[in-house]
Amino acid sequence: MGHSYYTPEGYDKLKKELEHMKSVERPRISQQIAEARDKGDLSENAEYDAAKEAQGMLEMKISKLEETMANARVLDSSQVDTSSVMVLSTVTIKNQKNGQTMKYQLVSESEADLKKGKISVSSPIGKGLIGKAVGEVAEIDTPAGKMNFEIMDISME
Repeated sequence: MGHSYYTPEGYDKLKKELEHMKSVERPRISQQIAEARDKGDLSENAEYDAAKEAQGMLEMKISKLEETMANARVLDSSQVDTSSVMVLSTVTIKNQKNGQTMKYQLVSESEADLKKGKISVSSPIGKGLIGKAVGEVAEIDTPAGKMNFEIMDISME
């Protein structure tokens, strides 16, 4: 599994989610299992089955999240080079067709949120911008055809 890059906030969010699963959801499910078990006959106990299934799902989620975190690289904006576009860069690009400028931050897929101007590095635009320097033009295949974006500015916000 490759590394995923996170902002400190993004990594924090993962950590909180994991802690919540372990400290809130895990005990709650154990409690449900115990209560169902106390009701007696397990062979026709749908509550018990459901709780066991929920427990299995939760444990899978926990181990997947732990794996994600083990492979996560937290990027600190002070160690980042802004001479070319990379993960966590905030890029101002100009659409050469209509002169419109847009500002995006490139983030890992799980942090992407178009409404907040965060696009995934694995999206077509993200892929097209990675490695480009200010003044270069990225040619990007979009659903609407090829588009050329000039890199106006790269910063770390």
